[in-house]
Amino acid sequence: MTVRLLNSPFDPGAELSAFTASTKSAGAVVSFCGIVRGDGDMTAMEIEHYPAMTEKALAAHRSKALEIFDVSDALILHRFGRLQVGETIMMVATAAAHRRAAFDAADFLMDYLKSRAPFWKKEIGADGATWVAAKDDDEAALSRWQT
Repeated sequence: MTVRLLNSPFDPGAELSAFTASTKSAGAVVSFCGIVRGDGDMTAMEIEHYPAMTEKALAAHRSKALEIFDVSDALILHRFGRLQVGETIMMVATAAAHRRAAFDAADFLMDYLKSRAPFWKKEIGADGATWVAAKDDDEAALSRWQT
């Protein structure tokens, strides 16, 4: 299983190199990294989760991506705990014989992570902290997959 939940920073370049090296039959590797963006006065983000539930849910969605798309492997890394603006929060990578399958699988994984993955996010700024609510755009993006 290639799902890891991390409470410390990771090196996206090293992770991508290791993932690519392990995908001998792939003709395409696609990766995406999410960064904590500083909207307004936000200085940090707190991410909470229930470890066993989160890992199980992400692993199930990864398996679904492997079934639906013609990909040979998929990687999901996601941070939790306190993250500062500018830090890498997550990464997905997919490997396939052809680029379209790799792009679609990565997009599918990202849409799930943005809308349904069991993480709770709190934005922290000068005026205190607020929980991040689900966004209609993220739900709409997920609905296009009809799975």
